[in-house]
Amino acid sequence: MKRVLVYSHDTFGLGNIRRMLEVARHLVAASPAVSVLVVTGSPMLHAMRLPPRVDTVKLPCLSRTVDGLYGARHLDLSLAQTLKLRANLLRSTVADFAPDLILVDKKPFGVEDELAGALAELPTGASRPRLVLLLRDILDSPAATRHVWRKNGCFEAIEAYYDQVLVLGSPAVFDMRLEYAFPPFAAAKLLFCGYVAREPGQRDRASVRREWGVAPGQPLVLVTPGGGEDGHALVKAYLDGLEALPAERRPRSHIVYGPEMAEPARAALQRQAHTLPSVSDQVFCDDMMSLMAAADVAVCMGGYNTVCELLTLRRRAVVVPRTRPGLEQCIRAERLSALGLLRMLHPEALQPGQLLQAVAEELAHAADTAAPPARTAAALDMHGLARCSAQLLGHLGLHADAQALGRPAAGREGARPVDHHHSRGPAWNRHAQPTHAPSAC
Repeated sequence: MKRVLVYSHDTFGLGNIRRMLEVARHLVAASPAVSVLVVTGSPMLHAMRLPPRVDTVKLPCLSRTVDGLYGARHLDLSLAQTLKLRANLLRSTVADFAPDLILVDKKPFGVEDELAGALAELPTGASRPRLVLLLRDILDSPAATRHVWRKNGCFEAIEAYYDQVLVLGSPAVFDMRLEYAFPPFAAAKLLFCGYVAREPGQRDRASVRREWGVAPGQPLVLVTPGGGEDGHALVKAYLDGLEALPAERRPRSHIVYGPEMAEPARAALQRQAHTLPSVSDQVFCDDMMSLMAAADVAVCMGGYNTVCELLTLRRRAVVVPRTRPGLEQCIRAERLSALGLLRMLHPEALQPGQLLQAVAEELAHAADTAAPPARTAAALDMHGLARCSAQLLGHLGLHADAQALGRPAAGREGARPVDHHHSRGPAWNRHAQPTHAPSAC
């Protein structure tokens, strides 16, 4: 049995832990010879389903403000004390679990360098675990990311410790090698795996709509700000827009506030929602694919997981991306909007009337069965999980179950056999240069 340790720092929202658990789930499904230990600081870990052969170690939670400042979320400790505790837990976990492979989410040295000690103490030679860095499609604006990665020595970390860098995205949308000025030694280790197609929900569209009392043919709008920590403005604008419409024009709507929304803010929104007969709501759902499949249009933010759900279901959407503390969501929404895959509304233009007008137009498009399906994810590579799993299993010297992976990675964009020796990674896969204009975000 091969051991994989997954590190996910998780300080803001649900995106990182959901994505990393999905990778872990797919990895154990692809091979019966793998077990995974996820080390995370996510405050929502208890609400996540874990498959067989996946377990967790919980780190003390960190908070992060919209300005990007960290702090201890729950404990009466300073940031330095909390980071020291987390770093010691990471070092002992890596030493005692003795993984064959370590998969690190986003930050090569961990949040505030908390992973650096564990990496420095790794064994050398044949007993050294393989190290893989996993990045989402977009980290932040090119200027901000270049500055942070230079300051934190991220490229040097890749050169010294990592065997490969996997990106769950496509250079057709955002080529981070160019946008973030990867030096040749780091670019040579990078592989684009494609976006993550989400698994179908646990319930069918008809049963969800029946439960909510949606009449046959009645349009349904799903409003979801993801984790919800900074989603109050989006939900408030939508509810205010509904109130301004005549009752007969209000679309049937369902709101998922997100478990991270502050209780006073959520309570105020719930009081407002409960005055509108056309609105139902809930705080959290661990099966968003079922809810999104039941809707005709989604109103949401631009997080990676949410966007992948939209692309998988080919669901029409009005996306209002976050712009603080980083521009990742805004850039993603801009690029995908330019490709015709979703409709973006900039948060600076978030007004109730404008939001409801955009929703009405998307509902009209969704109802027009004669309209050509201009918005489709078919042009995007959505085999990120399969290719990621194949690469990770290759590092372990294992072969994937072809049926579990869905399709072989060979012949797809950027795919190549993994180098099983402790070299500096595979050759840089070359793609067409991006043609996007600089981001306006």
